[in-house]
Amino acid sequence: MIVLGIESTAHTFGVGIVKDEKPYILADARAEYVPREGIHPREAARFFAEHAASVINKALKQANVDFKDIDGIAIALGPGMGPCLRIGATIARFLASYYDKKLIPVNHAVAHVEIGLLVTKATDPVVVYLSGGNTAIVAYVDGRYRVFGETLDIALGNLLDTFAREVGLAPPYIVGSLHVVDKCAEDGKKFINLPYVVKGQDVSFSGLLTAALRAVRKGTKLNDVCLTLREIAYTMVVEVAERALAHTGKNEVMLVGGVAASPILREKFEKMVRYHNAKLYVVPPKFAVDNGVMIAWTGLLGLKHGVSVNIENSIIRQRWRIDEVDITWRA
Repeated sequence: MIVLGIESTAHTFGVGIVKDEKPYILADARAEYVPREGIHPREAARFFAEHAASVINKALKQANVDFKDIDGIAIALGPGMGPCLRIGATIARFLASYYDKKLIPVNHAVAHVEIGLLVTKATDPVVVYLSGGNTAIVAYVDGRYRVFGETLDIALGNLLDTFAREVGLAPPYIVGSLHVVDKCAEDGKKFINLPYVVKGQDVSFSGLLTAALRAVRKGTKLNDVCLTLREIAYTMVVEVAERALAHTGKNEVMLVGGVAASPILREKFEKMVRYHNAKLYVVPPKFAVDNGVMIAWTGLLGLKHGVSVNIENSIIRQRWRIDEVDITWRA
């Protein structure tokens, strides 16, 4: 069985092609919209429309397949930005209709978890999902990925990117393997007073962002603000993940999402899991960020277990939560 998947939830238009036997991944093609400031949904959607055909053709060429060889078209229907989601969904609906293929709805967050399980070989982890638009601690229980903690406002990636942009550190946001805030923090010498907000198993970053920006405007050394901001934000996430690990009794932790690439964050998690005699799995950066392969792979899992949707029912859900999806292939 072969599935083509389309990712278009935010800044990346990705197309992946996978099959249900090794080597699982046949193609991975992408075009990334790089904003000057924050992502402008309409500009990103226009970028996707201009590059979609070339990315799809590139993926087909990589996989050395034609549409006659493909069994299903998987599409991320949410969560994400409306204009971006509509471009991918429109293309997927057309392909499914024109070539008479099954259309498979995929939740973007579930796809991050499933590609992580594939490439890391973790089996039943507490999943720490950290990206520009998402911060959540989830684990599989009774047929669904249950949320054991999440952000109450902005995501960790949004915190770092917004702070970097407001103080003039970015774009670009990444220098080598480090976020620019991590890089700036390397020359920090002392900690300043910034809020640490953990509420039960949830976190809140908006107050931390406001306080950090206020400190910079008052003349506090930027390196010290970056150091404090990073340490507080990362430690907050580790704390709620540790609670979920203890609560669920699992012995694995898996980091997914673009922010998971931070070596500083990874070191903190390594210390935490060592204390609990657990194992840490980190999704490689190539598949930690948004990509079409994760949509194709999750679509393949779904299709093999009867998951598909009629074109008229392929509704975009911008706020489609991970814990609303039945994980039929794990049951």
